[in-house]
Amino acid sequence: MEALIVLLPLIGAILAKPAAMLAGPRAAEILTTLLLWVACVLAWITFISVGFGGAKDPVILFTWIESGSFSSVWSMRLDTLTSVMLIVVTSVSALVHTYSIGYMHEDPSRPRFFAYLSLFTFAMLVLVTANDLVQLFFGWEGVGLASYLLIGFWHHKKSANDAAIKAFVMNRVGDVGLALGLMGCFVTFGTVSFDGIFAAIEAGVANPMWTDGPVAINGASLHFLNGTFPVLELLGVLLFIGAMGKSAQFILHTWLPDAMEGPTPVSALIHAATMVTAGVFLVCRMSPLFAEAPFASGVVTFIGATTAVFAATVGLVQTDIKRVIAYSTASQLGYMFFAAGVGGYAQAMFHLTTHAFFKALLFLGAGAVIHFSHHEQEMPKMGGLRSQMPVTFVMMLAGTLAITGVGIPMFYAFGAPFGFAGFVSKDYIIEAAYGASTEGKAFATYAFICGLLAAVMTAFYSWRLVFLTFDGKWRAPEEVRKHPHDVPNTMLLPLMPLALGAVIAGMVFYKPFVGGGQADFWQGSVVIAEAHHGDAEAGHGAEEAMHADTAHAGEHEGSADEIAATISAADAHDAAQDAHATLDHPADEMAEEGGHGGGHDYPTWVFLAPFVAMLIGFLGALFHYRLTDDPLRPGLLRPGGLLYEFLKNRWYIDDLYRLVFLRPAEKLARLLWKGGDERTIDGAGPNGISGLLSAGAKRLVGVQTGYVYTYAFVMLAGLTLILFFVLLRGAS
Repeated sequence: MEALIVLLPLIGAILAKPAAMLAGPRAAEILTTLLLWVACVLAWITFISVGFGGAKDPVILFTWIESGSFSSVWSMRLDTLTSVMLIVVTSVSALVHTYSIGYMHEDPSRPRFFAYLSLFTFAMLVLVTANDLVQLFFGWEGVGLASYLLIGFWHHKKSANDAAIKAFVMNRVGDVGLALGLMGCFVTFGTVSFDGIFAAIEAGVANPMWTDGPVAINGASLHFLNGTFPVLELLGVLLFIGAMGKSAQFILHTWLPDAMEGPTPVSALIHAATMVTAGVFLVCRMSPLFAEAPFASGVVTFIGATTAVFAATVGLVQTDIKRVIAYSTASQLGYMFFAAGVGGYAQAMFHLTTHAFFKALLFLGAGAVIHFSHHEQEMPKMGGLRSQMPVTFVMMLAGTLAITGVGIPMFYAFGAPFGFAGFVSKDYIIEAAYGASTEGKAFATYAFICGLLAAVMTAFYSWRLVFLTFDGKWRAPEEVRKHPHDVPNTMLLPLMPLALGAVIAGMVFYKPFVGGGQADFWQGSVVIAEAHHGDAEAGHGAEEAMHADTAHAGEHEGSADEIAATISAADAHDAAQDAHATLDHPADEMAEEGGHGGGHDYPTWVFLAPFVAMLIGFLGALFHYRLTDDPLRPGLLRPGGLLYEFLKNRWYIDDLYRLVFLRPAEKLARLLWKGGDERTIDGAGPNGISGLLSAGAKRLVGVQTGYVYTYAFVMLAGLTLILFFVLLRGAS
């Protein structure tokens, strides 16, 4: 059954074109979409079975590569981390396939589009089910290829071709790091399988190829680029470079906004649940390595936190509705990375899961708006669509409430923080960064501050998008207002399950992902730091106490005893006392225990800070774009101003790359082309020889006049010369 989850999308990709040739484009759409929904159902069955029933043995399919001591067996790793990614990838992909039936109904190349979508999904599923680094690398490169095909799907547009090439090249830069990290793992551990690598790290012993026997990992070093580095630190940094490229992190992020040139369903699939989350998945999959590499983890934290702020600042001034959401994706990925960097791998995966729901919802909702507006993407040319598209407005509103983190701080319902998905998962990351800063982890304080700043800006640009698109006057051209494109049900229906996930996913998945049951849920598939695990377990009693206070006010004794019964016997007495205290003084207890983490000894302001940050951003957007007669009037960031231009030009990083890399490369390429290839190689080689022969032939052609007397004269002259030569020889 598990193998079908991966193979069904591949079968759809292979059969899409033959089905279209036999029964028309609609057959390709239905076939690929149906196969994805079957894979989705199987993925959810696997998630429930593995996540709540225990990890399964890997499904071994065949031996792929066998050469000397190197071996790679094609198999499926079935642990909780894999099962989480399976439901995320297949659910979003199935909904995107369904949505695309309506969005792409006018495109003549629909079978090719659906084949690419299924191929992309297959590659991503290969990546997340990989049981060793080589199989992961195969899926990694497959995702890169499929993204190139999808971003450049409208290949008649030069901008789409350029964007596809840019994404492909920038990802290859990161992939160099991943490939070197893969090779380094084999050289260090003698294997590329995850089980072998993790077992060696846990034992603290490696068997490097450059030594005669096992050595302690902590003392092992690797020579690289004329330097010697601790092996785990070096491997962690190299693997993260690969993750930076695939997940569009700062420095290697420039391909992400240009990828909006592809059809909107592509943006939803790539930026919500698949390609860009592959880097986060890689770091979490290799969490045993990163947990033992503090410097590499510090790099992850710094880059993630910087990306969160960078992308948010650029999103403030974007006017293209898809680019706003694209930069918000990069910013949210930054949150996931700095969560992993401070040791919160479960928190990173929690936010990855909730983010898939509300980000796919926002992209697909934006696609509905673009479709309705005759493919117009500029928000200043929209406005007033709330009355024209009420269903889409409600769906986009749910996504906005989720991404901005709307909820009630320090309040629990049914044992989980009460709020939209982003409130539960993103705020938990910010709190984890604060906790790591108290433990002295590298760049944790920086991450905490960046997380709060990004929360302010996320709320501002998200509500700015809603107000400019749906509020105020309808600013569309006359033609659009008279003849808008109706949004078909195939585009509206996929928004509804995504909206449901944006509302409740955080509360539903809180306990198993990051709450008291996280150790049992993850089952070692990601590293759970002792501090996080201990805090969650200790906080479970406080969470239940708050729930008991809400549902059974006045039943102090009975509730406390029930809570105590849920804690281990050794801690029952203390837990009961804590529960009594919580029921008697809930506000004070929550201030001490914390809103999300339960047993965290954090100040109350830490739990209120993300909510206040969200509120500041919302109020800023409200006053500037809603409570005004002219939402397009210049604000603090005025066009033409220094800061506005800095942000509008994306911190001039693209211009810097153009100056440092692109222009010198173009000049060198032109020099080698004109001077080296044309003048030297072709000039002295084939072109030179052919030129001499051609010139000589042209001169000889002049002898052929076509007149008889000319030929007679030549013959006579020749006979005269021959006779003269004979007589001369005879005389001598």
